[in-house]
Amino acid sequence: MRKHILLIQGAGNQHKPLGSGKLVASLRQQLGSDYQVLAPDMPDPDHPRYLAWRDQIEQELGRLDADALLIGHSLGGSMLLKYLAEGTYQKPIAGLFLVAVPYWGKQDWELEYAVPDDFASRLLPIQQLFLYHSRSDEEVPFSSLRRYQEKLPQATVRVLDGKEHSFTEGLPLLAQDIKRLEPRI
Repeated sequence: MRKHILLIQGAGNQHKPLGSGKLVASLRQQLGSDYQVLAPDMPDPDHPRYLAWRDQIEQELGRLDADALLIGHSLGGSMLLKYLAEGTYQKPIAGLFLVAVPYWGKQDWELEYAVPDDFASRLLPIQQLFLYHSRSDEEVPFSSLRRYQEKLPQATVRVLDGKEHSFTEGLPLLAQDIKRLEPRI
């Protein structure tokens, strides 16, 4: 039976050159036929709104079995993390992989994407948690990774050299980490 992975894209059309689509394609190739990477188009990705994305995430998660593998890329990781922190999703999660995810503050325009201060305590049903971030990411500051690292000390942190954000050439380390989880799933 194929293992399902749900990837929530970053902001913007994922099928454009710098969208999440190339990351999805490389994961599908690297993971092979044992995995099915699901990457639904999110609502109005050029003007993302949390409530619309939350509803889509909830719908997509409803199609998955327990012990799902979830990937959030960039803003999609913010949306996924906020949804999970709300505590409405009750199925166990085998792995959560957050790639180049911004840590939103409490400024007016950022409130929509910000996680609650106690979000880490609401993520208990996640068996394995991974954070990936390029040291010189030009879209999301490296300080975002450090903030998540402080709040999520149980996470495995992957600091990547370079300035990749979209990972248009793929992220082999992500595929390797997913495959390493197999005995635990």
